[in-house]
Amino acid sequence: MTASVLLVRGDDAAIVGQELRKVLGKLVDGRDPAMVVEEFDEQSSDFSDVGVILDAISTPPFLTDRRVVVVRDAGRISASEASRLAAAISNPVPGVFVVFASAGGSFASSLQNAIEREGSVVDTKVGTGRARTQWLSARMRDAPVKLDARAQAHLSEHLGEDLGRLEGLLSALASAYGESAHVTAEQLEPFLGSAGGVPSWDLTDALDKGDSPGALRALERLLVASASPALVVLATLHRHYERLLRLDGAGATSPSEAAGLLGVRSDFLGKKALEQSARLGSERIGRAITLLAQADLDIRGASGLSDAAVLQVLVARLSRLSPGQRRPVAGRRARP
Repeated sequence: MTASVLLVRGDDAAIVGQELRKVLGKLVDGRDPAMVVEEFDEQSSDFSDVGVILDAISTPPFLTDRRVVVVRDAGRISASEASRLAAAISNPVPGVFVVFASAGGSFASSLQNAIEREGSVVDTKVGTGRARTQWLSARMRDAPVKLDARAQAHLSEHLGEDLGRLEGLLSALASAYGESAHVTAEQLEPFLGSAGGVPSWDLTDALDKGDSPGALRALERLLVASASPALVVLATLHRHYERLLRLDGAGATSPSEAAGLLGVRSDFLGKKALEQSARLGSERIGRAITLLAQADLDIRGASGLSDAAVLQVLVARLSRLSPGQRRPVAGRRARP
C-alpha cells in the first residue's frame, strides 16, 4: 500500500470500522501500534482543534520508519477546517500516512478531492438489489466457514440491512464449528439473534403485490429492528400512495414522464409507480389515502389502540386493495 492518504467511507458505521481495521493492519504491518498510530475521533479532546490534527500530519516519524494518523468521524469536520486539512495532505511528509474514516452523512468536497488526488478512497457502500447480492456472495465465498445454500439465503433474509453484523457472526460460527466447517441452516439458527432492519420499500413492494403476511413482517422489522417511529413509517406509506395519486389521470405514458412528474431521477421508480397507479385505479388510491388519514388521527390519539396495532390494521387493509389480492371464489360468500 503506497498511498500516503486514504479515505474509508460508507453508510454503515460497523462496515466502515471493519474496513478501517483491515487498512490499519496493512499499514502497521507488524509494527508496534503504540509507536506508529495516532488516532483522533469525536470523543477526543483534541478533535475540535484541527490545528492539533495538522501538527500530527506534519510531524515526521520518530524512532520508527512510519507514522499513521487516523481521523475518525471525519464527516463532522467543517468545510473551513477541511480546506486546511486538504492543503496539508497536498504536501505529504515522507513516512506519514493519513487515514480518514466517515460513516454516513456528508463529507467536505474539498477534502475528498484532495484525497482522491493524492491517495485513494475505499468505498464500503453495499448498495441494493444485485449489488447487495454480489457483496454478500463475495463475503460468503471468503468466509472462514462454508454456509450451504439454505443457510446463505436464511442469513441474507435475516440480516436485512444490518449487514455490519455479518463479519462477527461468521467469526462466531468459525469459533463454534471450526475453520472451513460446513454450516447448515439448522446450525446457523442459534447464532442469528434478533432480525435486522429492512428497507422501507420491502413494505411498499409487499403492499403493491397484495402480500399481507409479507407486508406485516416488513412492518414489524421496520418498527422493531430498524427502530422506526410509527409516524415515520406512516409518512413512508403516505409518500408512496401520494405518488400514485399524483400519477392517476396525469397522462404520463412513459417511465421518464412519470419520474418527471414525481420529481425523482430514476426511471425505474417512475415505471414502478406508473404501473402500480394504473393497477390500483382512482377508487382504490382514494381509499388508500382515506385509510392513511384515519391512521394518522388514530396514532395522534383518536384511537385507544397502540401505534403498532394501528399500523398493523392499516397495512392489512392497504394490502387488500391490491388487484393481486386473492378474491373469493364465485358462488361463495366472502368473509366479513
